[in-house]
Amino acid sequence: MKYVIDFSEGSKEQSDLLGGKGANLAEMTKLKLPVPTGFTITTEACLDYLKKKENVSTELNLEIRQHIFSMEKRTQKKLGDAIDPLLVSVRSGSKFSMPGMMDTILNLGLNDETVIGLTKKTGDGRFAFDCYRRLLQMFGDVVCGIDKNRFEEQLDFYKSKKRYLADTDMQAEDWQELVAVYKDIFLEVTHQPFPQNPYEQLSLAVEAVFRSWNNRRAVTYRRLHDISDSLGTAVNIQEMVFGNFGEASGTGVAFTRNPATGEKGIFGEFLLNAQGEDVVAGIRTPQPISELEALMPEVYQEFLELGHLLESHYKDMQDIEFTIENRKLYLLQTRNGKRTAKSAFKVCIQLVEEGIISKKEAIKRINPTMITQLLHPVFEPDELKNAVVFAKGLPASPGAASGNIYFTAEKAKKASEQGEKVILIRQETSPEDIEGMVVSEAIVTSRGGMTSHAAVVARGMGVCCVAGCETVYVNEFLEQATAGDLILHQGDTISVDGTTGTIYLGSIPYVEGDEWQLLETITDWAKEGASIGVKANAETPADIKTALKLGAQGIGLARTEHMFFGEERIVEMRKMILAENKESLLAPLDRLKEFQKNDFRAMFTLLKGKACTIRLLDPPLHEFLPQTEEEIIHLANETKRTTTEIKHRIEELHEQNPMLGHRGCRLAVTTPEIYEMQVAAIIESAIEVAQKEPTLEIVPEIMIPLIGSKEEMAWLRECLEQTIQTIFTKTNQVISYKIGTMLEIPRACLTAEKIAEVSDFFSFGTNDLTQLTYGFSRDDSGKFIKAYQDKKLLKEDPFQHIDEEGVGALMKIAVDKIRGFDPSIKIGVCGEVGGDPQSIRFLKKIGVDYISCSPYRIPAAILTIAQEQ
Repeated sequence: MKYVIDFSEGSKEQSDLLGGKGANLAEMTKLKLPVPTGFTITTEACLDYLKKKENVSTELNLEIRQHIFSMEKRTQKKLGDAIDPLLVSVRSGSKFSMPGMMDTILNLGLNDETVIGLTKKTGDGRFAFDCYRRLLQMFGDVVCGIDKNRFEEQLDFYKSKKRYLADTDMQAEDWQELVAVYKDIFLEVTHQPFPQNPYEQLSLAVEAVFRSWNNRRAVTYRRLHDISDSLGTAVNIQEMVFGNFGEASGTGVAFTRNPATGEKGIFGEFLLNAQGEDVVAGIRTPQPISELEALMPEVYQEFLELGHLLESHYKDMQDIEFTIENRKLYLLQTRNGKRTAKSAFKVCIQLVEEGIISKKEAIKRINPTMITQLLHPVFEPDELKNAVVFAKGLPASPGAASGNIYFTAEKAKKASEQGEKVILIRQETSPEDIEGMVVSEAIVTSRGGMTSHAAVVARGMGVCCVAGCETVYVNEFLEQATAGDLILHQGDTISVDGTTGTIYLGSIPYVEGDEWQLLETITDWAKEGASIGVKANAETPADIKTALKLGAQGIGLARTEHMFFGEERIVEMRKMILAENKESLLAPLDRLKEFQKNDFRAMFTLLKGKACTIRLLDPPLHEFLPQTEEEIIHLANETKRTTTEIKHRIEELHEQNPMLGHRGCRLAVTTPEIYEMQVAAIIESAIEVAQKEPTLEIVPEIMIPLIGSKEEMAWLRECLEQTIQTIFTKTNQVISYKIGTMLEIPRACLTAEKIAEVSDFFSFGTNDLTQLTYGFSRDDSGKFIKAYQDKKLLKEDPFQHIDEEGVGALMKIAVDKIRGFDPSIKIGVCGEVGGDPQSIRFLKKIGVDYISCSPYRIPAAILTIAQEQ
C-alpha cells in the first residue's frame, strides 16, 4: 500500500486520505501557485501506526526517504548537508480543520553542523541560530514531552539579563548561547542528547504527529465539534521557507472575507521577521495586513490576486497562511475559513448574490447550531453609559457576557462545574486551554491578534472574545490582572463585549442580538419546496410572536395546563379539584372557561388563520395542588375549608406513579366536564374571532393526550362533539374543526390504523413515548443516563435524540399503519426532539408531515429539513 503521496499527485477531493491541508496543498500545486515543494503521509499510515502501537515502520521510513530524495532534486538542497542544508516542516492535517489541536515542528534538519552551513549560506548567524533554537523547543515539546515553559523561562531570563525588550533584539551570539542552554535542558529531561541525524529527527517527528491525534486537547475538540475519532491525521512534509529572515520577510494569516462580520475584502494579520506559529500563538501582536501594502506593495498586490483566485476556485471564503521570504510570497495553506455565525450567514448570502453558489448550496453550508450563535447577546446601551472600562482590545469574536474571572483553564473548568459563569483571562491561550475555553462565557487575552489561537477557537465555538489587550498585565502566579491603576483578582466579575473589544468592571445586563434579516433570508430560502412543515410549541402571546417571527407555520402544540398556573387561575383550578359534587364543580369551571377563552382568542388573533393545535389537559390533578403548609392555609381560607380537609384531598389524589396514572384522557373519562369546558372555550373563542375577522379561516385542532385505544378515542370524541354541536345550535354559527390525538402510548402506535378511524390527525409525543418504551422516568433518568453513556450502554440520551431502533421503530409502525388506512391524515411530532437536527433526519425518512418544537429551535429545524431535500 502506498502511504506517501507527492503534492503534485493529489487533489482537493482526497481530503479523507490526505487530510484537508494536504489535499489543498496538492490542489494549489496543480494550480501552479507558489507552494513550497513537499509530500503528504496519508491518514491510512496514521491509523496503521495507531493500531499497531509500534514505531514508524521500516517500509514507511523508506517511502519517506524516497520522497525526500525527490525533494532534494527539485530544491537542489540536501537533508543534513553541511553546506546547503534542506530544512523541512512537519505539520499535522486531518480531514476537518482542528486549529492548534495537533502538533507542528519547523526547521527540521538543523543540527550542530547544518546550522553552521545555514549561517554561511545566508550570511546571517542570528537567523540560523534562531531557527535552531525554535527546532529544539518544538521538538522537545512535541516529540519528547518537555514542558515548553522550561524553554520560554530561559529565553525570558536571558532577555531580562541582557535588557532586551523583544526576541528581535537578540543577536547571533545570543541565540547561540541559548541553543546551548536548550540542549542542556534536552539532555537533563530526556537523558539523551538532541538527535543530530536529520532522518532520525524526521521519523520521530512523524511519529509524534501521529500520536497527537489522540492527545487530550484534540480528543476534546473532536468531541465538541462532532468529529469522528476514526479519521486519523495526515502529515505534511514541506520545504521550509523563512519568514524570520529579516525585515523583508514575514509570516501571516489572512481571510478573503472578515471571519467575524462577513464583510467582503482581505482581512488578516502579519508579523515581520517572524516564523511559523508566531502569529496564531499570540506571543507578539501582529499588524493588520492592510499595512503590508505600504511596506511591500508588490507582495500585497500578489496576495490579493491569489486570494481572489482561491476564493473563486473553492467557491468559499478562504483562510490562507503565508510566508514572505526576502519579498517572495509563498502560500503554506488554504482552507475554508472558520467564521462566526453572523459571518457564515452573510458570506453565504453574498456568494449567492454574486452568482458563485446556489441557494441550495448556501443552505447546506449553514450548520443549524449557528442559528443560536447568530442572535448573540448585546449589552443594554443605557447600562453602558455609567460602566467603568477596564481595558480595550481587539474584537475577536462577537457577543456579550458577564462572569467571574479565572486565570487557568483548570480553575475555570472547576468553577463552571460548581455553577459559576466564568471568564477565562490569559496572556495568551494555547491548545491545552481548550477545556477551560469551552466552559467560559468569554475569553480575554493580553497578547495576540484577530487570528490568534484564542480568536480562532472562540469564533468556532460562538464564544465572545477580546484579544490583544496590551494594557492588561496578567499575572497567573498572583492570580491577578492589572490595567493601569485597576487591579482584578481571581473571582472578580467583569463584562466582555466581543463586538467592540471593550472590557468593563462588574456585571452588565444584556439583551439578545438582532440579526433577524440575515436569519430571515436564509430561512425563507430554506422554506422553498420544503417537504416537512415546521410549527411551534407555544401558548403565550410572547412565545407565539417569537415563533412566527422565526418562521413557524403555526402552532403544533399549545399546552393548556400551562394556562392554569396564574395566581387567580390556580385558585379556581384548586377549587375545581376540591369540588365534592357536580354543582360545586360548575362554578370554578365557568370561571376557568373565561380565562381559557381569553387565551384562545389571543392565540387565534395572532395566528391569523395559521394552524393551531391545542392539547387538552394532560398532567395529573395533584400537580395543581399546594405543596407547602403556607399554600395549604391560603387555599383553606379561599375555599372556606379546613387544612385537614385539603390535606385529605391531597392524600386522595396521591399516586404511586402519577405519570402512568390518572391523567390525560383518563381524567376526562372520569370527569368529562373538564374537557367539555376546554372544548367549549376553544370553539366559542374561534367563532368570536372569525366573526370579527371574517376573511380568516380558523380551524381549531383539538388534541386529546394519552389515548391508547380506539374505544377511548371514540367515546371521548362523541362527548366533545356533543358539546360542539350544542354551541353551534346556540350561536347559530358553524366552523370547521378537527379532533385528533397524540401518539405517546406504545399500544397506540401498534393499533394506529384502528384509532385512525376516529381521529382526524396525529402528533407523536416523543417524550412520553420514549419514557414508556424504555421504562425510563424522564424526570429521574438524569441520575443514571450519563453513567449509561460513559459505560457505552447507551450511545445517546434517548430524550435528546430519537432512539431509532426502539422508539423510532414504533413510530414507523404507526406511520405505516395510518398511511395504509388513509394517506391524507396529517401526522406530526410535537415532542422536543422535533427540533433536534439528528432526529429530524429520521422523521423525514419515516414520512411525517410536520414537526413542532420550541420557538428558538424553529430556524434550525427549517434549515435541517432543507438540507435533507
